[in-house]
Amino acid sequence: MSTRPVGHGHAGGMLAPLGEDEERVVRRPRRNLRRLLPYFRPYRTRVLVAIVLMLVVTGATLATPALAQVAIDDGIAAGSVTALVIIVVAFVLIGVAGWAAQYWQSYLSSWVGERVLLDLRRHLFRHMMRLELGHHERTPTGRSVSRLTADIEAVNQLVVDGATSLVINGLTLIGVVAILLAYDWKLAVAAFLILPLLAIGTWWFRARSTTAYRSTRERIAVVLSVLQETLSGVRVVQAHGRQEATRGRFREANRAYRRANMRTVTVSGAYFPGVELLAALGTALILWYGGSRVLDQDLSVGVMVAFIGYLASFFDPIQQLSQLYNTFQAAMAALEKIFGVLETDPRITDRADATDLPEVAGRIDLDGVSFGYGREYVIRDVTLHIEAGATVALVGATGAGKSTLAKLIARLYDPDEGAVRLDGVDLREVREDSLRAAMGIVPQEGHLFSGTVAENVRFAHPLATDDDVRRALDAVGAMDFVEQLPDGIQTDVHERGARLSAGQRQLICFARALVPDPRLIILDEATSSIDIATERRIEDALDRLLTGRTAVIIAHRLSTIRRADRIVVVDDGSVAEAGTHDDLLRAGGRYAGLYSDWERAARG
Repeated sequence: MSTRPVGHGHAGGMLAPLGEDEERVVRRPRRNLRRLLPYFRPYRTRVLVAIVLMLVVTGATLATPALAQVAIDDGIAAGSVTALVIIVVAFVLIGVAGWAAQYWQSYLSSWVGERVLLDLRRHLFRHMMRLELGHHERTPTGRSVSRLTADIEAVNQLVVDGATSLVINGLTLIGVVAILLAYDWKLAVAAFLILPLLAIGTWWFRARSTTAYRSTRERIAVVLSVLQETLSGVRVVQAHGRQEATRGRFREANRAYRRANMRTVTVSGAYFPGVELLAALGTALILWYGGSRVLDQDLSVGVMVAFIGYLASFFDPIQQLSQLYNTFQAAMAALEKIFGVLETDPRITDRADATDLPEVAGRIDLDGVSFGYGREYVIRDVTLHIEAGATVALVGATGAGKSTLAKLIARLYDPDEGAVRLDGVDLREVREDSLRAAMGIVPQEGHLFSGTVAENVRFAHPLATDDDVRRALDAVGAMDFVEQLPDGIQTDVHERGARLSAGQRQLICFARALVPDPRLIILDEATSSIDIATERRIEDALDRLLTGRTAVIIAHRLSTIRRADRIVVVDDGSVAEAGTHDDLLRAGGRYAGLYSDWERAARG
């Protein structure tokens, strides 16, 4: 069996979960923040105005204890009613100015923050849509949903509230220190004696909370992944009576998330009351030392009152900034995940010199193609030529590599070795949009989006008219049941097409693939969910539609296989046989054995 060097080609099988290393988690907070800054650039004027308003809010906050000191010393103690009235009026004016500034600052900060997060979410979603099929097959859907929901929300807390808190509380802390030193440096030094204890506590909190918050982000992604997978497969869960086991799995995921979350609660529960205790100790120290100086008439009562007020303003910002560190850690853990996805390069991309396909005839050539999802090839040195307008059936046992070959022809994957060509042009040299316009694909599972029948058919060709939609539906024999729906082609099929049967969903998928009038059609076991009667109705339509088009069909049904111009037998990733139905039966090889098994199954 052929193998490849470690790390070559496509990482991970279809069922393998995407690990932290594959998601390219970027644990560089400064770099992540720098990468976030460009999202603010379109709104820089509003950001600057918000910062100016933050300065006004900070100034209003810092002015209050100073006004109280003047009111006590120059108004009450001096017995001056005029000074007291002036100070009271100043209190009111500064309070109103602070309120107005805080309102508009909060509005602008939220306005900018919401738009930054909207841009980031759009960028992330757009990038996810660019990632190749293999990435989405390896990545649990719940994990991708977590990136766009829970992780974006964590960043939202930092952008909307955290930035404001950082600026206002940071400026307040600096201002308080400067004012305390200006009032009385000896009293300030006494108040700062508790700072070493505060520094030790903050260092401990930072070390513990970093790990705790990263674990919390990882656990919530698992919860969302389990939830999405369970709800998507609820029919299977109920059919096999696995509700209790599924509840147990979800319960364990939630329990792991709760344990991770409780670690953050424990760390915060120890740190923040500790800051409150240190604030109380600092106030007691000022009361004792400052009170002694007041009694000795070395300090005015107003200064001491202002000192106590500023001391409260000193510890409040520390608490807020420490709380911000919680938000910061959660946001950094989320940004690690988000930018990990954004730094995952799509493996299917247009080259700089890629060109549009010319008029497509439909000849397909696979020259020495090898491909694998992991270290081992699942397609090995396949050479296959399909003439323009021919219908080729790929047959073989489950896991032989038929669907992988079809995906390579559709350029959902690029080969690791060799080339896939359409009309002699390597698909890697063609613009992907141009290729998609020339190709119609019907997968095994008929997936419909929430919306109307017409919207689902028009999904592959947004410019199609209602008449185009009806013609496509009629061509595949679907108009009979569509006309019986309450609103015809305007009937809402509900999420995943739940309103329709499996066969009806697949017929609509046929119409969706055919409405753009493609030159190349790929049917990946597309008739597997259609009953015999329905299949017979569309056989004549398919004969008409496939005339002049190149078709690659993966099928197990004898009727579909016999109608092919050529049959290719795929065995263990290689082409074992190729020829017409009659030629392969006469050869008595692999196909003859498969056909005999299918006939017995059909009779049974």
